[in-house]
Amino acid sequence: MKQAILIVDDEPDIRDVLTLAINDLGHNVLAAADGDEALRMFREARTPVVVTDIKMPGMDGIELLKRLKREDPDIEVVMITGHGDLDLAIRSLKHEATDFITKPINIDVLEIALKRAQERILTRQKLKEYTEHLEQHIREKSELQSRLSALGLMIGSISHGIKGLLTGLDGAIYLVESGFSKNDPAKITDGWQTVKLTIERVRKMMLDILYAAKERELKTERVQTAEFARELAGRFEAKIRGQGVEFVCEVGPGNGGFDADPSYLQAALANILENALDACCRDECKLRHCITFRVRGEGDTVVFEIGDDGPGMDSETKQKLFDLFFSSKGAHGTGLGLFVTQKIVEQHGGRIEVRSTPGHGSLFRVMIPRKTPATPTAAISA
Repeated sequence: MKQAILIVDDEPDIRDVLTLAINDLGHNVLAAADGDEALRMFREARTPVVVTDIKMPGMDGIELLKRLKREDPDIEVVMITGHGDLDLAIRSLKHEATDFITKPINIDVLEIALKRAQERILTRQKLKEYTEHLEQHIREKSELQSRLSALGLMIGSISHGIKGLLTGLDGAIYLVESGFSKNDPAKITDGWQTVKLTIERVRKMMLDILYAAKERELKTERVQTAEFARELAGRFEAKIRGQGVEFVCEVGPGNGGFDADPSYLQAALANILENALDACCRDECKLRHCITFRVRGEGDTVVFEIGDDGPGMDSETKQKLFDLFFSSKGAHGTGLGLFVTQKIVEQHGGRIEVRSTPGHGSLFRVMIPRKTPATPTAAISA
């Protein structure tokens, strides 16, 4: 293996002999006359191997060895010593010198010492590669285990959700059949409304599963804020009022436009509206409830506010709100909706703020930049 080797000796004749010999072995050679020059050359060239005399005026070989090791613990240093300097050679080994050779220098012995240095370098490289490969293997295995665990949780969560939907569908079918058998139009109407509601929930669940399973690439276009907001509100107004909940929609003038994947972003906001309606329907402490949907522009950002006067949330629930499979609805929820919402908002470069206290409802603020940046942000709770 051809590499650069730095030789250090205060005697020009020895430097010349070593240069010729090491060149003949197929290596590039740099030569320094003392320790200070050797340090300067090493900092510039970062040679992996240094061959240095132990006894030199000024900085001796032992001191040079210690300084080189401080700057690069992996550097291989071969020491040159006289016959009477065995103690110095042993000291150099204690400071992690690779090897030492004695004067007069035998080229075969020098070649063996350099090969030993190269073998140490190769062994270290292979160990590093093996360690990196092992770490990558461990990461991949850990990711696989996490995915399998998440898959198991998803299957369990979805199973509970589907079980609840099927129970509701059974009840709806019973109402419809009972209405027909008793010629009761009111029962037929109630049953059919429940069937439609259940089908809508199944559709939403399937979309959530698809969104959670794979993040799709955004298909952005210029969206007019007011038109986008009114279309979303129109989809939910009848449903919300049909549950006996008041719905207030306020879309301020002059909101301009913003870049978004409209169907994708509407799905995210729809999850929040669905949760607001569910919170109001579950709250038995108040006789009447209201959901507000407000949209306004704030400079380079479009802000969507969805508020409800339902039961609110404690701090623990808020902290887990966007976690995968977390649901406060028991068997009626899959824990996918808000997780998906956060993913979609982050893809748009936006963020979500949540404000809620027990007994005082919840307010979600979804902030979407008019131009989607490259770096996503996250949801925060207050």
